[in-house]
Amino acid sequence: MKLNKWLTLFLVLTLAMTMVLSACGTKDEGTKEPKEETPAEQPAEQPAEETALNVAMVTDLGGVNDNSFNQSAWEGLQQLNADTGINVDYIESQSDADYVPNLSRFVKEGKDLTWGIGFLMEDSIRDVANQNQDSKLAIIDSDLSGDIPANVTPVLFKEQEGSFLVGVVAAKMTETGKIGFIGGMEIPVIKRFEAGFVQGVKAVNPDLQPIVIYTGAFNAPDKGKQAAATMFDQGADIVFHAAGATGDGLFGEVKERRDKGEKVWAIGVDRDQSITFGDEVTLTSMVKRVDEAVYQVSKDLSEGKWNGGEVVHLGLAENGVGLPAENPNISEDVLAEVESYKEKIVNGEITVAETLE
Repeated sequence: MKLNKWLTLFLVLTLAMTMVLSACGTKDEGTKEPKEETPAEQPAEQPAEETALNVAMVTDLGGVNDNSFNQSAWEGLQQLNADTGINVDYIESQSDADYVPNLSRFVKEGKDLTWGIGFLMEDSIRDVANQNQDSKLAIIDSDLSGDIPANVTPVLFKEQEGSFLVGVVAAKMTETGKIGFIGGMEIPVIKRFEAGFVQGVKAVNPDLQPIVIYTGAFNAPDKGKQAAATMFDQGADIVFHAAGATGDGLFGEVKERRDKGEKVWAIGVDRDQSITFGDEVTLTSMVKRVDEAVYQVSKDLSEGKWNGGEVVHLGLAENGVGLPAENPNISEDVLAEVESYKEKIVNGEITVAETLE
């Protein structure tokens, strides 16, 4: 009987203890008071990220390392990337059949601006622009024959003005009285080089008539070398080229002949080609600021400026063409005469014709 009494007491105490412990526990989640978040605990509002523009270029057949205008264009885009963070890219064309697919690829990828580098792409640029009217394209060395879609910015240079100046240099510095011009393909832009060069030569010496050879290619250094050899064999001592990578052959021929003791010179094109081939073979260069053109038009777009349907013209007055900053192989008196002709062209005293006709 006593045992039952003690057992009953134990059970009562156990039950009481359980109730006390439950009362000291956490509140039931259903009745939990909402916790007020402090400002530090609230997620910070993230600023909207600026999306950098995407700009790309399609080379012509000379390739991106042509030591000429394709390379200059790519250098301009690389500088643009370094200065602004704009994304840049390129594709090299292996044949003219690649132009439309390469341009279309960048357009389909959603590039904000796609460049076609060179006159040979004018039909392709027009076709791709008309088929993709929400895209933006630009082209170097063509005004699309005046049929300019509103989503294309063509850039033309006054190559004849810069070429006039190197014609003055050649006529002043020739020792044999014979000079030459190597052209790539007989297209309007290269004819402007030839016309300006001949006019500059004749401004100094009307009796001088440059030897002219067109190779028919922009990517054939062997043809450039052969053309240069023909001119030097005829007595020329200074040869100017406007032939893209074909002109590399001119520099090779000059180096070989100078190694044999002949005093012959090459005049480069599009960029300061003494940087690539050396001052010992490069008299000077007709610098064409393709790099500045692609840089500025692309940067303008990033700042909300777009002149689609309008041609951008760059000549001596716009610093689009001219001689390099450094010309160690040209005497001060010749440089002074070059500067005099430049001023006359800029102020309109001399008008350099685009064609010899």
